Amino acid sequence: MKQRFYLDTSVFGGAFDKEFDEITLQLFERIKLGKVICVYSELVETELVDSPNRVKNFFKQLPKASLEKVEINDDILSLATKYVEEKVVGETSLDDCIHIATATYHRADILESWNFKHIVNVYRIRGYNSTNLRMNYPSLEIRSPKEIIDYES
Repeated sequence: MKQRFYLDTSVFGGAFDKEFDEITLQLFERIKLGKVICVYSELVETELVDSPNRVKNFFKQLPKASLEKVEINDDILSLATKYVEEKVVGETSLDDCIHIATATYHRADILESWNFKHIVNVYRIRGYNSTNLRMNYPSLEIRSPKEIIDYES
């Protein structure tokens, strides 16, 4: 069974960022080859609206067979709000929380992000997963693409 990686919006932009492009493009090569399913939500689509055209076009050119769009529902919004209430992050990071709650709810194998401040951060990850467990959800593996690609090499 193929792994399902939820990608937040930062990963798509990472394909055009000198600091992250090499690793990000390796991840997307795996997606294009059908080795990994790219899970994304309507929030990613909304955030991509304001991104540069090259990022939007990059997303649009991904093979549909390697993509899985998941919906955001009231349970996800409730879990995301709980992260804020538990002070894992502040209210201004609600969209980041929605990404995490979406990946958790839809049982993604890993959430991939380049956001080290609010998402790929050991203290935040502990907070998200502590809340997940208290709310009867599973723990979520949260990693940067570098951790996955380097780990597989």
